[in-house]
Amino acid sequence: MERKILIVEDEKKIADTLKFGLDEIGFSVEVAYDGKLGYHLFCAKEFNLIILDINLPGMNGYDLCKAIRAKNQQIPILMLTSMSALNDKIEGYESGADDYMVKPFEFKELLLKIRVLLKRTVNQSLPVGDILKAADLEMNLDSKEVKRDGKVINLTAKEFQLLEYLLRNKNRVVSRVDIAINVWDVDFETNTNVIDVYISYLRNKVDKQFEHKLIQTHVGMGYILKDH
Repeated sequence: MERKILIVEDEKKIADTLKFGLDEIGFSVEVAYDGKLGYHLFCAKEFNLIILDINLPGMNGYDLCKAIRAKNQQIPILMLTSMSALNDKIEGYESGADDYMVKPFEFKELLLKIRVLLKRTVNQSLPVGDILKAADLEMNLDSKEVKRDGKVINLTAKEFQLLEYLLRNKNRVVSRVDIAINVWDVDFETNTNVIDVYISYLRNKVDKQFEHKLIQTHVGMGYILKDH
């Protein structure tokens, strides 16, 4: 699942540094250097999360946040500002922000907040139910039993979590970053080689004995569990 972030920040050096850092770890980032352009970009394109400054030319961050909230109640909004007074934070939250960071900040802490906000919205949109299915693969969330073509497959706890995530997102490509957020609950700097290793474990148990391979690799993009 692609992660598209809109940064609305008039300090060009900060905005461009954030864009570079986030692009490097797999996000798709667009930048607006003033509030009005930020609003136009928000209206014209789809984003998964918005990072915005408060002191913006054209339209300040509070007004921009309110305008975004009037159109979209769900999208996570993270305010990034040098204004650290309690009243400023209160106004930010009352404008509709989900979280608030004061400059200067650590990039790793920003990633942590992005991870939490994205995970919250992703989990809200995932289907729920006692049984997850794809082709002849079946997962019982209550008994924690996994079967394929009626045969029981024994999985470790982490393998089960990974397969559950793939099943909940079946027929959609999920990136290593997506898996790191939702299965390992780690920050983006973690070496994701462990994910490839666990995908290999799953394939050995879920696909190896069967002609139809469910777990497929999309080179440079991630993995997809296909049920047809």
